[in-house]
Amino acid sequence: MNMRATPAALMPAIHPVSLRVDTYLINLDRAPLRRFRMERLLVGIGLAFERVAAVDGAGLSLPHPDFDEAAYLSRHGRRPNPFEIGCFFSHVECARRFLSGNAEFALILEDDLDFDADLADVIEAALQHQTRWDILRLSTVNSGRKHRVEALTASRSLAIALTREKGSGAYLINRKAAGWIAGSMLPMRLPYDLAFDLEFDEGLSACFVDPLPVSQRADACSQIQAGLSAYRLGRRRPWSVLPYRAAAEIRRFAARFGRLVASRVSGQDRSVGMSGQDRSPGSSGKPIETISPG
Repeated sequence: MNMRATPAALMPAIHPVSLRVDTYLINLDRAPLRRFRMERLLVGIGLAFERVAAVDGAGLSLPHPDFDEAAYLSRHGRRPNPFEIGCFFSHVECARRFLSGNAEFALILEDDLDFDADLADVIEAALQHQTRWDILRLSTVNSGRKHRVEALTASRSLAIALTREKGSGAYLINRKAAGWIAGSMLPMRLPYDLAFDLEFDEGLSACFVDPLPVSQRADACSQIQAGLSAYRLGRRRPWSVLPYRAAAEIRRFAARFGRLVASRVSGQDRSVGMSGQDRSPGSSGKPIETISPG
């Protein structure tokens, strides 16, 4: 199903956010039940979408020009997982499709998600704060603390995570972030969700919505997770992995902590500025000069 190709008479009510956001649903051809379930969810919240046939790891062979096996081994310390590689290439394909069109933003979704009913409204609110982020993450499989920086709706806020966050089930990107995904992230050197969590190295800004409006369900049939132990090297893992991870954590914390402090300071400055303004009807909007008696 491609809702952009559906006759207008058959279209459900579409949320206005779809005018600015292209939505891509990643789904394997051999997973029709997942597809049907996600289609119902998306139609239910009024998001137009395009299904993207996922790259099936079962059909991949190595070496591959877009996979750097040596860098993957030295950074991740595991044998190549073809289903992980297929996942990576699927997300890259979504970024490429987005860049080939004219939309301002893209919403990229995997097919094992649950949505809160206000997802489309949350996205619409987040677009009003687009200068805050290049990547807006709507889901995670981690439980690390999210530090709130600005309200989006009555119940949700923009937030910054200072620690590593895994999972790439649902996220928004602008065209700058898409250019990075389809460009500098290749060849693949890490699993997609780990590479995607290094946006700060490219000068990009990432935020979360807190609390999250999308949950990524644990799926016993996930091929990436199935038999994962077969790809682990244990004590034979290269010595370079731990220093690489430690350096990444330090860079991540420094970059995001700096953004968090800057966001808090700018928020305080705005509050001070508002408190110093005459908000009464008919005022010029300039600060009121007060004169002490005597």
